[in-house]
Amino acid sequence: MRFNEFDKMMRVYEESLDQYILPDMYIVARLDGRSFTRLTKEICKFEAPFDVRFRDMMTGTVKALMESSGFRIVYGYSESDEISLLFHPEDNAFGRKVRKLNTTLAGEASAAFSLMLGRAATFDCRIVPLPNLKRVEDYFAWRQEDSHRNSLNAHCYWLLRKEGMNKDEATRELSGKSLAYKNELLFQHGINYNDLPAWQKRGQGVYYRNVQKEGVDPRTNTKVITERRELYTDLELPLGTEYRKFVLKFLEDEI
Repeated sequence: MRFNEFDKMMRVYEESLDQYILPDMYIVARLDGRSFTRLTKEICKFEAPFDVRFRDMMTGTVKALMESSGFRIVYGYSESDEISLLFHPEDNAFGRKVRKLNTTLAGEASAAFSLMLGRAATFDCRIVPLPNLKRVEDYFAWRQEDSHRNSLNAHCYWLLRKEGMNKDEATRELSGKSLAYKNELLFQHGINYNDLPAWQKRGQGVYYRNVQKEGVDPRTNTKVITERRELYTDLELPLGTEYRKFVLKFLEDEI
């Protein structure tokens, strides 16, 4: 059998499970750290419940994906050990093949984070196709609400651990409890949840913005102001309806 015929025959099996995102669908990729609870709390011993060093590594990973992955990503969001990436509507990398999107993003995120951490760490990735702008804003509102709930629970859990409970006791104490109960638990220990840093409650956003830079024109040796596009990390994301509008503007500016 000639190689071309052999190659064609075998590629049928390789591509038998391939999926493609339709051209009129919006794309979000969500990446999650694999076994990051053990990595951050037991191996690397990051501060609990939140550590600025870990936060900066996560946003650094988002920036690496937005700058060098070859995809047109207009907005990146990170909370806890997860990352969400919103693609430009016209991004057609790899023909929008799901397998290639997942493996490339997971591999590059794992490499970027591992280099910053100084040891091996891995991410998985899933592609989320969304049919319209309403579902795009719903998606990011959902992840921000997840951030809020995870944050509140984490602060309560680690408060109980510091009070002497073991992990099973602290988990049981919080199981099935309402948000009001958890807020009151913190308040009774001198912590007003509303006063905690916004990034701990809402996550972090990464996006491009235009900034003015001062330089020198080598031809005239005079100072000039130039405008450049650079990535910005936003630690004070808006909430609710304002956050929905905030996310959509990254797509509306591109459509």
